[in-house]
Amino acid sequence: MPLPPEDLLVSPAWLQDRLDDPRLRVLDCSTWMTPQPVGPSRIASGRPDWARAHIPGAQHVCMVDDLSDPDGAFPYTLPGEAQIGALLGRLGVGPDHHVVLYSQSHPMVATRAWWVLGALGHERVSLLDGGWPRWRAEGRPVVDEAGDARLPRPPATFTPRRRSAWVADAARVARASAQGDAVLLNALGPEQFAGTGGAHYGRPGRIPGSVSLPARTLVDAETHAWPDRATLAQRLAAAGAAPGGAPVLTYCGGGIAASVPFFALQLLGHADVALYDASLLEWSADPARPMVCDAPTPGPAPA
Repeated sequence: MPLPPEDLLVSPAWLQDRLDDPRLRVLDCSTWMTPQPVGPSRIASGRPDWARAHIPGAQHVCMVDDLSDPDGAFPYTLPGEAQIGALLGRLGVGPDHHVVLYSQSHPMVATRAWWVLGALGHERVSLLDGGWPRWRAEGRPVVDEAGDARLPRPPATFTPRRRSAWVADAARVARASAQGDAVLLNALGPEQFAGTGGAHYGRPGRIPGSVSLPARTLVDAETHAWPDRATLAQRLAAAGAAPGGAPVLTYCGGGIAASVPFFALQLLGHADVALYDASLLEWSADPARPMVCDAPTPGPAPA
């Protein structure tokens, strides 16, 4: 059965009490991202960090190595069904397992992993509220790779099915931009939204008609803490995104930060949300697609 919205976040206490439950699987999604002035971030797998210390029984998945299509047109493209089926089978994750995700790096790589698994049909996936920082701060058990008696997990069978309603393409985004039939949420920082600073992805600025809702205003990048649901609802409603309201399309540079408002809306029970997977890496690469930039256009060089 799919998880209800109230079960999409679980506490460290809840998780520790269930570490020996055979129906539970924990995945450490740590992947380090270093922004570049232009284009996709530089990526480093968090597997070495996982090997040194992780939640007992947790296995590691990398956002790029494991959860992106190696043949995709863009760096973080949603993988195919066969790839995810093989990955989850190897990790011992079946359709009835309750999967809990966390990250030692930025929380948005955990929300991206959550979106990837959900978009490919796993219906029982939660995030650890407060993630690794809270787990460590509360003094909960930690093991290294060699000392983890819960690993390896026995193989399982998982048959993915793409949940198309969770995935927006450029044509859907263009229609929303032109017709206003959906709220376009940009999850990048305010300066990136405006096109006045920060990294950009080919051309600075935003898709016309977008609303700014930075991912960092929804989940704390340092503590990985989520606000209470009332606060979360206020922040989303201020951007025009409320449960029961208009459809919402989230985007960012490459589809990673966009998973934060996507998860937040699911947490609040919004039924009509999709993520633009390739985001500005695709959109800004096509000069025919319009961008809005608030930075002044340089004038001609003096003669």
